[in-house]
Amino acid sequence: MKSSRTKMPLSAKKPIKPRNINISSKDPVKVYCRIRPMQKLTDESCIKIISPTTILITPPESSVNYRSNNKDIETSFTKIFEDDATQKIVFNEVALPFVENLLTGKNSLLFTYGVTGSGKTYTMTGDKNDIGMMPRCLDVLFNSIKNNQAKKYIFKSDKMNGFDIQNDNDALLDRQAEINAALTAPKNAKKAKKTIANDSDADMNNQLYTKECDESQIIQIDQDNLYAVFVTYVEIYNKGVYDLLDESDEPRGNILQSKSIKDDGNKHMFVHGVTEVEVTSSDDAFKVFCRGQKKRRVAHTVLNAESSRSHSVFTIRLVQAPLDCDGENIINDKRVIRISQLSLVDLAGSERTNRTNNTGQRLREAGNINNSLMTLRTCLEILRDNQINGTNKIVPYRDSKLTQLFKNFFDGDGSVKMIICINPSNDDYDETIQVIKFSEITQDVQTNKTNVQKIDMGFTPGRRLAYNKIIKDKININNDNNNNINYNFDISFPDVEINNPHDDTTIKNIINFLHQRIDKKNTLQADLSVKNNNFNQILKNVERHNIELRVDNNLLKNCAEKQKEQLNKYCTHVSGTETQNDKLLSKLKKSDELIKTLKQESSNKDHLLNQAQLNQAKLIKDYDLNYKNEINKIKNEQKKLIENGTHKVTVEKKNLEDKLRRTQEVLDIPVSTIVEENNVNVHDAVSKWNKQQSTIIDSKKNKQTVYYNRRNRRSQSAAPKLPHQTREPVKTVMQSNLKNNNNKSRYCLNSREHDSDDVIEVISNIENLKQTSPIIGKKRSSNKYDIENISSDNKRTRVNR
Repeated sequence: MKSSRTKMPLSAKKPIKPRNINISSKDPVKVYCRIRPMQKLTDESCIKIISPTTILITPPESSVNYRSNNKDIETSFTKIFEDDATQKIVFNEVALPFVENLLTGKNSLLFTYGVTGSGKTYTMTGDKNDIGMMPRCLDVLFNSIKNNQAKKYIFKSDKMNGFDIQNDNDALLDRQAEINAALTAPKNAKKAKKTIANDSDADMNNQLYTKECDESQIIQIDQDNLYAVFVTYVEIYNKGVYDLLDESDEPRGNILQSKSIKDDGNKHMFVHGVTEVEVTSSDDAFKVFCRGQKKRRVAHTVLNAESSRSHSVFTIRLVQAPLDCDGENIINDKRVIRISQLSLVDLAGSERTNRTNNTGQRLREAGNINNSLMTLRTCLEILRDNQINGTNKIVPYRDSKLTQLFKNFFDGDGSVKMIICINPSNDDYDETIQVIKFSEITQDVQTNKTNVQKIDMGFTPGRRLAYNKIIKDKININNDNNNNINYNFDISFPDVEINNPHDDTTIKNIINFLHQRIDKKNTLQADLSVKNNNFNQILKNVERHNIELRVDNNLLKNCAEKQKEQLNKYCTHVSGTETQNDKLLSKLKKSDELIKTLKQESSNKDHLLNQAQLNQAKLIKDYDLNYKNEINKIKNEQKKLIENGTHKVTVEKKNLEDKLRRTQEVLDIPVSTIVEENNVNVHDAVSKWNKQQSTIIDSKKNKQTVYYNRRNRRSQSAAPKLPHQTREPVKTVMQSNLKNNNNKSRYCLNSREHDSDDVIEVISNIENLKQTSPIIGKKRSSNKYDIENISSDNKRTRVNR
């Protein structure tokens, strides 16, 4: 049952122009669709091909989408391959341009994606009757570089995603070592059995994957370069990357060790420590692939008898370098090496548990497969949003090993294509819809177009062909020189049968033949003698050259031994320096820790100091406030006292004036004279009186016996002194013994009292007394207040403190 309306997919809608993106410099990801033939004639198809680029998907009644939204879905691809499309047609359309990119120095990435059992592995590898894209890529590659292949081990991996160039001698040693390793027999029987078993498995795989090389397709290459091909084969299984060509793990029970993905410094991601095998033909490369295929994890499931449980990545790396000016040898400079790669990725199929009924290990594998595919989809969605909307969101490449490995491709370093494999059966409709949505997202992603700049060394183009022609001409000349002398007795022996005694002809023929044989023999002997002489001369030259080389070799050995001794000294010095450096580093580390600790303590102390300063500032502020309050309080009290004293003085003055009037009346003395003499400043008088009162109070308050030291010693003076002691004797040890005589001209003070600040005050001094005549002064008033003021002003402190 079909709906009359069709749903417009993302790819069929009007495209949105990306912001600030140069379309001419971008290359969209091309997505192809390959439809698998129906497995059963009774199965119904949910896919209809409308055009070479468009399909229509109708939801069956058993699907989830049919219940929620019964609409046909129309989607477009770069090209659609029907169920009768051959492997060669798919290869010519999809993978052949990638081989051209590989030969021109560009990187390429090809995915096969789909649900389990949709034909992804078949599309990539094929079978013995119809090989897939990977073997065809190898055939075209080696057909193109057949006459320009470098000798094996001229290029050698540096284990950091790069290559070095070796000279012919080192390459020859590596080739001999490889031959010797292949001829070496196993040491024990167990290992021999294992080797035989492996060989039988390899033979079985070779029979299974027997293929005929297709030599019809050749791509034009740069004839002035030499090429070498390296292959790697890894799988991504349960969040780990494993090397399928690694032979070092055999002693561990064939348990592969996970590899790490690193950056080589040029923003190219690679599997660190992966095994790179140099191959010289497509058959060698395919044998290496079969060897790794044995280790790939496959399992039997409900939907597929040989279901891939991991993502496999087969990488073909082409290394090329230009020839020198003569066209004979490669330029030994790592900077002129050009490396390109073609990665063929067979993604594991997405699965649903309700269909596969997986449990245990198979369920865990399916979960990891679906998670990695979901991460790939998320990365593509974010890339599409960044390119369309001009945003700069972070793409989570590191969430999956698959996306991390091909990060540089999505960032613009290489071309990307994807083949979506679809099973048209109604049973796979729900999974197929998810694959279609993923393909629509992928088609909206764009990658940068890579332009490879050819390195111009300034040499003459076509020098390789010229060199080959010169070598061919030399060979022809040597052949012509050798053809002047025929070393074969090609003349047939004449008939020696004589039936008639008068048959002279036969005898003459025999005689002529024998003379010719003798002449030929003499000629050959002369030529042999000449060649023997030439050979002896050459042998002498070689022997002389060999002796010279031996002498040079001995000299070089002596130099090498001296350099070895010097190197040992340097190594010893370096070892000692490293030890000293380690000690210094240890001290530096301890110093850093100490500095860190001291900084922490200093920070804590600074914090405490700041807190103390804040508290001190607060106390000072509170003290100033209290001080001001006390000052104001004292001022107010003094003001009140002054007012009271002024009032009393005024009253006493008035009383005094009354007394003076009465005295005047009695003595007849003018009142003005007395008033002038007794005119006293009231404010000054009150101030003096207050000071006097406070001094008296303080002296009474502070005069008390304080703490004393019983072991205090005083100097035993011989001069006669009059001792003055406190009311309570001070019990000081070693006290001076003074006679109690009043008839002394000097006296000694010995007292300890508290002052106003509660500080011990020691009074210890000697004063001399002198008698002088009194000074006659003016008459003073008999006023009691004035007399006390005068006496207080004339008082003199008699002790020094």
